[in-house]
Amino acid sequence: MKKSREAARQFEQLLEIMVCLRSPCGCPWDRSRSKEDIINYFLEETYEAIDALCSEKVEAAREELGDVLMEIVFLTLFYDEAGHFSMAEVIENINKKMIERHPHVFGRLKKASQEEIVADWQRHKMEEKKRDSVLEGVPASAPALLYAFLLGQRAAAHGFDWPEAGQALEKVEEELGEFRQALQSGKKAEIAEELGDLFFSLSQVARLLGYNPEIILRAANKKFETRFRQMEKEIKKKGKKLGSCSAEELDQTWEKVKTKKTKAHSRAKKLKI
Repeated sequence: MKKSREAARQFEQLLEIMVCLRSPCGCPWDRSRSKEDIINYFLEETYEAIDALCSEKVEAAREELGDVLMEIVFLTLFYDEAGHFSMAEVIENINKKMIERHPHVFGRLKKASQEEIVADWQRHKMEEKKRDSVLEGVPASAPALLYAFLLGQRAAAHGFDWPEAGQALEKVEEELGEFRQALQSGKKAEIAEELGDLFFSLSQVARLLGYNPEIILRAANKKFETRFRQMEKEIKKKGKKLGSCSAEELDQTWEKVKTKKTKAHSRAKKLKI
């Protein structure tokens, strides 16, 4: 409870700071911001927070989560200033929602399994938001790979899913075969469609294995970028430029970088770094 009280005090101070910054005698820059400006910053800070959380750097995670929280307060102020709702109402609403959606904790209803709890959660959402489809509410602005994950997650919560990842992988293999056939046909529209089906199927394998494909692809992107930059350095050491190297030389340098990274990773694991 002591931590909760301190958190409440600090949050109140953050809200007071932001109100001050937006006041007539506050900061000209903060006062001149629009909701659209802060939405952009909010998106940027969210991705920075994801990077920090995935890096397992505790200090970075603490800082970036604070930045996200600040942007949430900032966005709420626009609605408060327009007379729509306040931060208190935002918090009151989420408190009410969390209590209502956890009857097995805060009510008399006791659920025996996680599956029943998830089913009850989804039923509450459908009733609460008066949705015609279980897929309503999946954020259309989400990146396509994340959107695919969320679609599969929503459908799975209502019983439409593969029993396990192995069977989803069979679907990937089936889609890969169809993609190869499309490539042979040379029809661009067909190739694009089958490639999309392949991406979607892979995202569901990731989901069934317990991974968010957006996050693991970001990790793969970062790994590629790190290795590519190292390859550039290796090429530069030879007094050459990427464009002047043959495909074979680039491949050899890439493999050299990969081997170095693998050995370094193995040493780190042994030393428990």
